[in-house]
Amino acid sequence: MAATSVIRRNVSDLSGSAPHVDLETRATKDDHQALRLWLRLLSCTVRVENYVRLGLRQEFSTTLPRFDLMAQLERYPAGLRMSGLSKHLMVSSGNVTGITDQLESEGFVVRTFDRDDRRAITVKLTPSGLKRFREMAASHERWVVELLGGLSHEDKQNMLATLGKLKSHLSEVLPPVAGRKPVPAGRRK
Repeated sequence: MAATSVIRRNVSDLSGSAPHVDLETRATKDDHQALRLWLRLLSCTVRVENYVRLGLRQEFSTTLPRFDLMAQLERYPAGLRMSGLSKHLMVSSGNVTGITDQLESEGFVVRTFDRDDRRAITVKLTPSGLKRFREMAASHERWVVELLGGLSHEDKQNMLATLGKLKSHLSEVLPPVAGRKPVPAGRRK
């Protein structure tokens, strides 16, 4: 997380006219290959994320967390409880409440009491919220397709397969809940 914020602070111009500085530039050929790969993945991810953040801010006067919350609600037309939103977004309930307050004041979401549990609040997109989200989602998709346009279809397929292997490996060696468990020595390379 700290590495991501350092990279964001180093980004001064997302248009590409200024040299891009990121943590990958700190790696040397003597660093472990896994470390260099991780820094490359992080660098690419943050650059795409920064471009998307800028686009959302400039075209829609919104933020990525607001977009992400609306994306979750779009997947669940009947709405989600606040606790469910927090779980899906992997953020605290306080963060979800603040974003929901903003979106509700703009008429994009509505809160209702759960019929089965009056203590629980369900949030769902309003028709105008759904319309706005779909406009943003179309632009989001266009930006990502554009940014990954330098890769061939085969390149993207190979990357998906390789990153799928990495994700499976991570699922095997990392605990399913927060916390750390050392990777067994026999698995380190």
